[in-house]
Amino acid sequence: MDKKLLTIIVPCYNEEESLPIFYKTVHEMEDKLSSVDLEFMFVDDGSKDRTLEVCRQLHKQDERVHYVSFSRNFGKEAGIYAGLEKSKGDYVVIMDADLQDPPAMLPEMLSYIESGEYECVATRRVDRKGEPPIRSWFARKFYKLMNKISSADIVDGARDYQMMTRKVVDAIVSMREYNRFSKGIFGWVGFKRKWLEFENVERVAGETKWSFWKLFVYAIDGIVAFSTAPLVMASIFGVIMCLVAFIFIVVIIVRTLVFGDPTSGWPSMVCIFLLVSGIQLFCMGVLGQYLSKAYLETKQRPIYLVQEEE
Repeated sequence: MDKKLLTIIVPCYNEEESLPIFYKTVHEMEDKLSSVDLEFMFVDDGSKDRTLEVCRQLHKQDERVHYVSFSRNFGKEAGIYAGLEKSKGDYVVIMDADLQDPPAMLPEMLSYIESGEYECVATRRVDRKGEPPIRSWFARKFYKLMNKISSADIVDGARDYQMMTRKVVDAIVSMREYNRFSKGIFGWVGFKRKWLEFENVERVAGETKWSFWKLFVYAIDGIVAFSTAPLVMASIFGVIMCLVAFIFIVVIIVRTLVFGDPTSGWPSMVCIFLLVSGIQLFCMGVLGQYLSKAYLETKQRPIYLVQEEE
């Protein structure tokens, strides 16, 4: 009986130091994955260092190593999609090159998949050691908010590190939306999923590419992609302000008729104008986010462009 093929997808951006260590680490534990054949799929997301050269070298020394190099930096979401689209494995796993996704978990993940009981085995971090406290706080609040306002099942601490069957991969690849939020997509497609927990692991080399601002923008993309709650909130703000304005009109009329003083209180009126203007701008910004995403989708641009692949 032929062995199943396991494709290991590794999105890379400036990971020249991490890639050789990653490959060596996974290669050394192949005996624990003897029930499957391995395929490596490195996705170079327009790196500015020697990441592409390292991919070429690994391909020359191991024919199981394949790589895709983008024409520019398209982002990790595009890298994940390209890897899934190019993969040939019966099973597919997504991993980071910096070894923050422990390769030691691969045998356990594979055992659950091979049992046939689960279509996907996902992982989550149970702590955030090494992260700034403010960043960890915002991350936890983001996951709570997403689960309340969207239909996607997103677990706190969830990683992109997960192993899935070809059925799940095909379902994800069929979603060709340009504005991608993989954590939401993984939860949205469903299928029977097993969660494994692990403690946070420091990068083996290099520096993180995710600044606080990039994570904030990523969170906004996720909310817009999987929930219309901000639009509902904007509408509710509008109704509330209309009611407040009506109440103020009644108060002003009554005060004028009783006290004959229509001009006092201008400082409070200025504050009210600023408040209302701020809410209007906020609501316009929310609407603008949805319009911009719809605008980008209608252009039907490719999710990524390939410069080189092997």
